[in-house]
Amino acid sequence: MASTRRLAAILAADVAGSSRLMEADEEGTLSRLRVIRAELFDPAIAAHNGRLVKTTGDGLLVEFGSVVDALRCATEVQGSMAERNATAVADKRIEFRIGIHQGDILVEDGDIFGDGVNVAARLEGLAPPGGICVSARAQEDAAGKLDLAFEDMGDQALRNILRPVRAYRVTTGPAFAHGKPALALPDKPSIAVLPFQNMTGDAEQDYFVDGVVEDITTALSRLPWLFVIARNSAFTYKGRAVDVKQVGRELGVHYVLEGSVRKTGNRVHITGQLIDAASGSHIWANRFDSALDDIFELQDQMASSVVGAIEPKLQLSEIKRALRKPTESLDAYDLYLRALSQLYKYTEHGMSEAVTLLKRALEIDPSYAPAAAMVGRCHVFRTAQGWGPPSSAEVVEGVDLARLAIELGKDDPDALRMAARTISLITGEHAMAAGVVDRALSLNPNSAHAWMTRGWVSCSLNKPGPAIAAFQHAIRLSPFDPVGYRLAGGLALAYLGAGRHQDAEEWANVSLREMPRYSSSVRIKCVSCAHLGRIQEARHWLKKLLELQRGLTIASFKASVAKRVPPEFLAIFVEGFLKAGLPKK
Repeated sequence: MASTRRLAAILAADVAGSSRLMEADEEGTLSRLRVIRAELFDPAIAAHNGRLVKTTGDGLLVEFGSVVDALRCATEVQGSMAERNATAVADKRIEFRIGIHQGDILVEDGDIFGDGVNVAARLEGLAPPGGICVSARAQEDAAGKLDLAFEDMGDQALRNILRPVRAYRVTTGPAFAHGKPALALPDKPSIAVLPFQNMTGDAEQDYFVDGVVEDITTALSRLPWLFVIARNSAFTYKGRAVDVKQVGRELGVHYVLEGSVRKTGNRVHITGQLIDAASGSHIWANRFDSALDDIFELQDQMASSVVGAIEPKLQLSEIKRALRKPTESLDAYDLYLRALSQLYKYTEHGMSEAVTLLKRALEIDPSYAPAAAMVGRCHVFRTAQGWGPPSSAEVVEGVDLARLAIELGKDDPDALRMAARTISLITGEHAMAAGVVDRALSLNPNSAHAWMTRGWVSCSLNKPGPAIAAFQHAIRLSPFDPVGYRLAGGLALAYLGAGRHQDAEEWANVSLREMPRYSSSVRIKCVSCAHLGRIQEARHWLKKLLELQRGLTIASFKASVAKRVPPEFLAIFVEGFLKAGLPKK
């Protein structure tokens, strides 16, 4: 039969960790795969006009006429698999990786060959378990046609593909929430403040609009009777058309606040509307206009009005006492907002840019506590990510500014929790850091990152029980946090310290799905596997760790964590590393 060429969208899928599953239970795994194909894949492929080309034991290859159909099929399957895995035993969960590419294929005797097939297969290997990875060509075709968000992974060198291929990871979409149980509503009023629309006509002003929303969120968070979703989780909806009812289910809140910001000359116009997430009905809507010089008062008015709509009996005096202006200098505040926008990129360059902007803010207003505290936070995060330790001058600078922030920011929860983390990690004064973060939580009990800091500090004090509770509460406050891998990694560490190695490994897996190169979670994965008696797997993860931390030994590890890991935690790591084969020196 003669071969033909045509343009097609190719979907390649296989099971993550199939070798481990087969080794543990070959017949059971094959049986479950047959059921999944019959109940999920085959119906989804047919529903979206696909053609199953072939199966490969633990994987399959499918041809579609369009990228949109291929992505609809992929997200439907992954959503259904997430539902199944929610109740499955951890070591028996089947998770698929899916890659999608649009390209030229050669068709012969029903089979397909060519560059388009090869690229899709390689992209599948880049996808996290339960995830989808697509080429730039596929992403461009799908953009604006599906309610999905894509994370740019940059140019990728794919095996046996001569040219680099730009890849995108699908990060959000209705399909991934399919079957996910709605979060239980808290026993007090709860709200999510969604990103406001930038109506200035200038994309460069995004930082300003985001800063306005952040201040409103912070003002609401300081009210102890109100449950407020963290800014990072709320901002995962940025740039997306959202269904308020779905947002309410996904975040577990009673109310959703959305709005827009417009600047005209020296005037700022903020509109906002409060919506009942259950019914979709509008409870309140208002518009605020003010001179730019009065932006803090404008934000306070906005927050106060939202609170008043939720709890009419709340006195305005109580609201005003809960709100605090971060600085009287708009120039310093503007620099701080710019630094925040850089920090939230969580890149090495972004951290450096943030420090530069923060130092400029401190030159203008030396008493600006949040800016002082954030300098140390940037240094600490850079070290934790392995981007190189700070210089001795930066260490001194970070500690000095952290102590200054504690002194000046006694009523600023963000300044306090950032300073607490810096003090704990750099100086080892964990008891002092615990007192500082407790003060932050008394001011803002809804700060997910303050709860995360309490978790880290509790680990450093050898209190795994309180650490577990703190990390769990942080995850509940910010269920879709872009740095959720740090929350999951922290919970994994707390479980490890408690001797709950199975739980530690499972939460390390959660962390590594989001950030495969997060060295802290790689360490925990290696050590927990060793303690569970899975030595070959521990050695595999030790190899990955040594790729991230070349030259690591037991001695160098002890030296690097001496100030932040208590002896009891250190002993667990050392024993696990020795079992995995890490050299002593």
